[in-house]
Amino acid sequence: MTRIQSGFLLFFSFFWIFSKGQTPFVDVTEAAGIAHQFLVYEGTFGGGATVFDLNNDGFQDLFITSGTAPDVLYLNNGDGTFKNIYEQSGLAVSQNFVTQGAVSADVNRDGFRDLFITTINTTDGSQVIPRAKNLLFLNNGNATFKDVTKEYGLDDLNSFSTGPSFGDVNADGYPDLFIGNYFQEFKGKLGILKDATIVSANETAKSYLLINKGGKYFEDEYEGYGLGHKGFGFGALFTDYDNDGDQDLLVNQDFGYKAVPNFLYENLYPKDAFRDVSKETGMDLKINAMGSAVGDYDNNGLLDYFVTNIRFNWLMKNQGDDKVFIDRAKETGTYNLAISWGANFADFDHDGDLDLFVANGDLNPNCTPMPGFYFENENASFTEKARAMGIIDYGVSRGSVVFDMENDGDLDLLIVNQAPILEYPVSSTTRLFRNDASKGNWLKVQLVGVDAEKSGIGSRVEIVVGKQRMIREIDGGGSSHLSQNSSIAHFGLGSEIKVDSIKVTWVGGKTQFLTNQSANQLVTMIETEGQKKESNWEVYLLVIIGILGVLFLARKGLKVPLKK
Repeated sequence: MTRIQSGFLLFFSFFWIFSKGQTPFVDVTEAAGIAHQFLVYEGTFGGGATVFDLNNDGFQDLFITSGTAPDVLYLNNGDGTFKNIYEQSGLAVSQNFVTQGAVSADVNRDGFRDLFITTINTTDGSQVIPRAKNLLFLNNGNATFKDVTKEYGLDDLNSFSTGPSFGDVNADGYPDLFIGNYFQEFKGKLGILKDATIVSANETAKSYLLINKGGKYFEDEYEGYGLGHKGFGFGALFTDYDNDGDQDLLVNQDFGYKAVPNFLYENLYPKDAFRDVSKETGMDLKINAMGSAVGDYDNNGLLDYFVTNIRFNWLMKNQGDDKVFIDRAKETGTYNLAISWGANFADFDHDGDLDLFVANGDLNPNCTPMPGFYFENENASFTEKARAMGIIDYGVSRGSVVFDMENDGDLDLLIVNQAPILEYPVSSTTRLFRNDASKGNWLKVQLVGVDAEKSGIGSRVEIVVGKQRMIREIDGGGSSHLSQNSSIAHFGLGSEIKVDSIKVTWVGGKTQFLTNQSANQLVTMIETEGQKKESNWEVYLLVIIGILGVLFLARKGLKVPLKK
């Protein structure tokens, strides 16, 4: 280690020790029992985490991918600590693969969250792309899982996969899967990727849209739904950008300025199709899109999107009414110089608006330490306060997730860090920061689907507090970078002691209300049983019957009454 590196390490070690115990966020990684580091295969890629309650005990657990190392499954002990139960969980087959991202949903609607993991290779080091299958595990309900990759028709989909996300695109209650794929074929070394190498390879990949067939198996209907594009895919985010009650799709693409840009697809439900609205909405971003966060940062009832990038990030403001999105990164103060990956909107301080965390990390093997950003929201403008808040992490960061680890009402933060390839002056291991910053009141809303996906994935929760409205979307993954946040909607209430109303818009458009709720509690909303949704063929049948009826009346010389 050089003198410069030694000095650098001494400075950051001093700064780290000095900051402990004196800031709103506290690094509790070691105390909580988190011991994780993502080991890269050759260079830049990975890793991610998913938050889910695997045993339905009311405490949220963690699965974190580890690249070439064994993954980890952390069971929440309920006292601020975690236990790694990976070895006895039935997930151990994943250590035969170079894992990347992870998401969770109740695939077969049995009441337990299942797990899906993307991979880029097998650990035996094959140099052929497509390299390996992705992995699906069903939850047995006893803190163990069963590998059903082959049973669900996924074992032949060999690919170089990055970001997965669950979303119920056809509103049938069974979660579907979008999987971002990066390469169709690549014979070089991932550790020496650069612009010229990527673009000259000319082997962009199609992604997957896997439609869940009654909880029994998946079928890839990517092209059938009108998703014909290729690209260097980093996954996608299911989100209702146009407030019409179904799940649209925001696709993140690397090297968008030289290859294929980002896409925004409008869901045409009840028709089984998407429509490309990228250009007309201004969301065809020609950037290195690593990940995205969704949230209504200005509380105007429209979902906005923060998209991470190399050098400058983008904050795309939703103007509604068929208007284009506009970039407000400069105006809001989030246009900071970094190589950014994960991102999370959350009301960390409970003041009634969404703050923003951004995970930064250099491209291996350069490995220049760059801390993450903590942007505090102040009247829809942001001020960077990571050091003051105590979120001091100079690791090579990728994915990040937010969740309430000890059920005390505020949101904590986990950052997934890679092991550097070269000498590195500071620690680069996964970090868990406990939130001691929030002073105001709060409300959490947990959804239980009856017709909808069991955890309400893709549904929307809106609350009214006085004159203020706030909305949250239940995360199905693809958020941050290769990751999935908590599926419990969280709201900061400031000094307010009650919530006037809670409105849930379930995927498919059905709405449900609850009024006059006290602050500082978890509200569980079970979907009310309504009229059974009509499937597409039922709708088409009704239309055909109507047309035949009109023709019959016309032949009889009868007039058809029309509404004025």
